[in-house]
Amino acid sequence: MIWTAWNNGRHHESGTGCGFKVEAVDRDRWFSRGWPTVLVDMPSSSGRVLAEVNINKPSFGGADCRELIGQAIGRWLISEGYAPWPAGAPPKFEVRPSHGHTFEVIGLAA
Repeated sequence: MIWTAWNNGRHHESGTGCGFKVEAVDRDRWFSRGWPTVLVDMPSSSGRVLAEVNINKPSFGGADCRELIGQAIGRWLISEGYAPWPAGAPPKFEVRPSHGHTFEVIGLAA
């Protein structure tokens, strides 16, 4: 599946307000409404970064707001050189379900 980097309109050096936008079809197929959180496993130059993200909120199940938001994701995007991005051109990432409620970011989408 493809996730798009997301930001709340402000790029903070701390990584606050960043995350990934998940397509509705992928959310409905791969995410359980019973999960309070998911883990996002991201590759980094120093190993792996694991972020726990709250999905137990009405906005994640809604039609418009399907973002996985977390400061650890924002810090990862910044440290790996993906953020900030040019206006209207957020990077897209290939992601696969790993195990349980864990999703693994493979790398940039082609």
